[in-house]
Amino acid sequence: MRTGERRVADARSVKAGSTEDRRRRYSTPCDSSFSSAAGLHHRPWLGRLRRALREDLFVLHYQPIVSLREGTVSHYEALIRLADDPDGPLVAPCDFLPAAERYGLIQEIDRMVIGKVVALIGEELADRDARVAVNLSALSITDRGMLAHIEQELTRHRVDPERLVVEVTETAAISDMSRAQTFCEGVHTLGSSVALDDFGAGFGSFQYLKHLPFRYLKIDGDFIRTLPSSHKDQLVVQALVGVARGMGKQTIAEYVGDEPTMRLLRDYGVDYAQGFEVGRPCAQVEAFAIA
Repeated sequence: MRTGERRVADARSVKAGSTEDRRRRYSTPCDSSFSSAAGLHHRPWLGRLRRALREDLFVLHYQPIVSLREGTVSHYEALIRLADDPDGPLVAPCDFLPAAERYGLIQEIDRMVIGKVVALIGEELADRDARVAVNLSALSITDRGMLAHIEQELTRHRVDPERLVVEVTETAAISDMSRAQTFCEGVHTLGSSVALDDFGAGFGSFQYLKHLPFRYLKIDGDFIRTLPSSHKDQLVVQALVGVARGMGKQTIAEYVGDEPTMRLLRDYGVDYAQGFEVGRPCAQVEAFAIA
């Protein structure tokens, strides 16, 4: 696997839960474009993150999710970075999100991301048909006030709820299935879409299909990264596409890193692709070509 292909897996969201989950939420790789984790962990993260929230030092990049049938962008996923050093590189989420969870700031960060994304849709993208996905942590999904916050932001910025996609992972849902179900039903009632992210990563995957209302099923990248050379992965992907299609849902393949993978996904009937082969995360102006 080429280095660039492997990094596709890291250009996704870090989710609450395991260390691997936290590494990936809203994230891109900890490569040379970001500050290294080495030497960072001894810093006072609590104060640093509070300052970043207070002074608006988080920035969002956006990665396209492309229709495999039409070759057009369906929507984008928001990816977060910390930009609190004007003379240094961006800090990758794998460095600061575990601390945000540890110090109880992850929900505030999620609310900030929701606010930024909805404001972007309602202002710079008001005259464009662009939709954006936001991945929420387990604590935010089970936060009784999060749904009201989303509704408030949509109303404040006069945004059509259909233009917002909320991504939920298995690790987030499993922490409290009842609240996750209530949350997803609430998002659906608002008029926004739910994407079931990293599907297939956990043992209880199919339970979520039964209990959570969703529009998109995002196939976990472990089944995509070596798809052309793995017969087992091919069987799993075909099976997931069949299940989703039978339920009237759409599928998104994550971590798509090369053309052979794209060809197989088209053959299998996967609806959308996300990964470096179809588009890298870009800053707002680049992603949406805003003058």
